[in-house]
Amino acid sequence: MRVESGLEVLLDRHLPWLRGRRLGLLAHQASVTRDLAHVAQLLNDLRGVRLARLFAPEHGLWGAAQDHAPVASTRDQVTGLEVWSLYGERRAPTPETLAGLDALVVDLQDIGARYYTFVWTLALAMRECARAGVRVIVLDRPNPLGGDRVEGNLPDPAFASFVGLYPLPARHGLTIGELARRFVLEEGIRCDLTVARMRGWRRAMLWEDTGLPWVPPSPNMPTPDTARVYPGGCLIEGTNLSEGRGTTRPFEWVGAPYLDGHRYAEALDAMSLPGVRFRPARFVPTFHKWAGEVCGGVQIHVTDRRRFRPFRTGVAAISVARRLAPAEFRWKEPPYEFEHQRLPIDILFGTDRIRTQIEGGTDLPVIEATWRTALPLYTRRRRAFMIYD
Repeated sequence: MRVESGLEVLLDRHLPWLRGRRLGLLAHQASVTRDLAHVAQLLNDLRGVRLARLFAPEHGLWGAAQDHAPVASTRDQVTGLEVWSLYGERRAPTPETLAGLDALVVDLQDIGARYYTFVWTLALAMRECARAGVRVIVLDRPNPLGGDRVEGNLPDPAFASFVGLYPLPARHGLTIGELARRFVLEEGIRCDLTVARMRGWRRAMLWEDTGLPWVPPSPNMPTPDTARVYPGGCLIEGTNLSEGRGTTRPFEWVGAPYLDGHRYAEALDAMSLPGVRFRPARFVPTFHKWAGEVCGGVQIHVTDRRRFRPFRTGVAAISVARRLAPAEFRWKEPPYEFEHQRLPIDILFGTDRIRTQIEGGTDLPVIEATWRTALPLYTRRRRAFMIYD
């Protein structure tokens, strides 16, 4: 079945939403149609519509900035408009940048993982639009991981951060439009929200089922395979292990100079994790952790996309690396994603409990049992803001 993104549905069916309006646009490089036309140019060329302001999330409008790099405001070469950065000292639109706008159009390709910052940029923008009386129009896009499965712990609100402002499982199983509805229905963001729904998308679809072109929404998200491992691979950022940044397979390669890749792969394979195998690997990151050094580690090979559990796999990768190299393994120190006190691993988990379990040598099934108990309630409650069958 042909899947049409919210952008395509908006242009085909809902142009009256835009006619005579002065618009702001929050978007990035993956905000394109099936034919790879970018939303900024499409809206700028529409008759009867004035595209007045551009906003950009982490990595910028065109995705050039690396992770955690502050993004400066700049000017878009295509439209000539100034692009206001929402990643740095300011992470939400100001009243001044929203002044005079009738609506903020949001078109962001999400990855389906709690830590991916675009959804939190959306939440903060919705807050400010509610205060300013600016309508929010979210153009929905597929969750690359599908929408029928959830995985991981529900965070403790005390650990809220820019990688988890509100409690969501690591793999939340929602589209960005459904998340926007959740922010209204459960988090009290009372903005005037409209979601341009996709056509043809079903919850069981993985990205490959949609037929849509993949445009990397961030520099280290080059393929759908990367997105598939990310809900676990991102956890590696909270350690001194390389998560493969600076290589051709970010989040699929995990390692460090102090690890023996063969022992590491053997120990991980012995856990019989569903839908995945581990190949001994050696790699040299060109930047980021261990730049220029040979890392021993593994490549994560997903053998069954339906059975694979990325969060469980990420916890296992950390636990085994710490067990094999207890003297060299370290938790990354703050700051991380604008948090200066708590350990990065704790804000990624949204709790310090899983870290202390790993430190105590707790077996993976026991750790997993602590997060699975909250998922049935989450699964029931999310029905209230689900859009698609």
